[in-house]
Amino acid sequence: MTGPSRSIGARMPGFRAWLRSGLVLGIAGACVGLVTVPGTAAADPSAADITHLVADASRQLEVISEQVNTARTQFDQQQAAADQADQAAAEAKAGLDAMQGQVRQIARTAYTTGDVSRLDVLLTSKSAKDFVAQMGTLDEIAGHQSAVLTQATSRAKAAAKAQTKADEAAATAKKTLDAITTKQSQLQSQISDYQKQYAALTAPQQQAVSRITAGRAVAAAPAAAAPVAAPVAASSQAAAIAVQTALAQVGKPYVWGASGPGSFDCSGLMMYSYAAAGVALPHSSSGQSTMGTPVSRSALQPGDLVFFYSPVSHVGMYIGNGQMVHASTSGTPVQVVSLDSMPDYNSARRIAG
Repeated sequence: MTGPSRSIGARMPGFRAWLRSGLVLGIAGACVGLVTVPGTAAADPSAADITHLVADASRQLEVISEQVNTARTQFDQQQAAADQADQAAAEAKAGLDAMQGQVRQIARTAYTTGDVSRLDVLLTSKSAKDFVAQMGTLDEIAGHQSAVLTQATSRAKAAAKAQTKADEAAATAKKTLDAITTKQSQLQSQISDYQKQYAALTAPQQQAVSRITAGRAVAAAPAAAAPVAAPVAASSQAAAIAVQTALAQVGKPYVWGASGPGSFDCSGLMMYSYAAAGVALPHSSSGQSTMGTPVSRSALQPGDLVFFYSPVSHVGMYIGNGQMVHASTSGTPVQVVSLDSMPDYNSARRIAG
């Protein structure tokens, strides 16, 4: 075969074999493989086949990267819950410790004086009036002791329950952290492999990968930091700030798992942009797809987040005039693209306004 695909095979030994077998991206028991190039075992893949395979690999890496981002968000929430549970357990134990003195005093009194019975009061009372008075005092003492012991028992149970909850929360957080560590290690290895495959492409093929995964770029102002005008009014001041912040990142590189200020992934750019407006978002496209309120595609306003694929694994920000800004894929910087050029539109959410 002549043409670009032969030069790629010559520049990178084993490239054809990699394409035939497929790049397997497996995490947490879920393996996603690239489709094997059709044809006989002896057939070389075409330039178009190569381009689409690398584009597919880029998409699958983004899916996995967003899964890692989601797991990190879950871990942060679990860790916060574990910290709260620890605090509750400490407070319950402190309350129980504070009552130990009273419980010990009741036990000490009962041991040294013995129980005072109603018969004892009757035999020692000098009058009916004295008997009634002593009985009232006895009932008060008994009632107080009973209340103290009941409260101490209740606090002991509460302390034990709180400690169990704290231990379970800590165990859950640790399990998630261990899973993240494993996923992150696997992801970094796969990213390294992908970057080698991408580097083996010709410049036109790399541009084609970008078009497939990132949409059709819209000409922006010469300076990367100069915002592209959004002709439609934003839904709120916070949304307007987020739009301007996102546009100011145009030209910065895409890096899996990055959230600025020097580089971004898709959900990291959205989180960074809305943070400038005082709005907190999770570093997860699937998590962001549950924030705010849903909005139809026909009613989009600048600042709305637009989501792609099912389940959601990519996010961008609508800026008006049928355009969006996003961090799309490795090798392609943050850019403004036509919303219609993006594949597999899923939904949109209005975060502020």
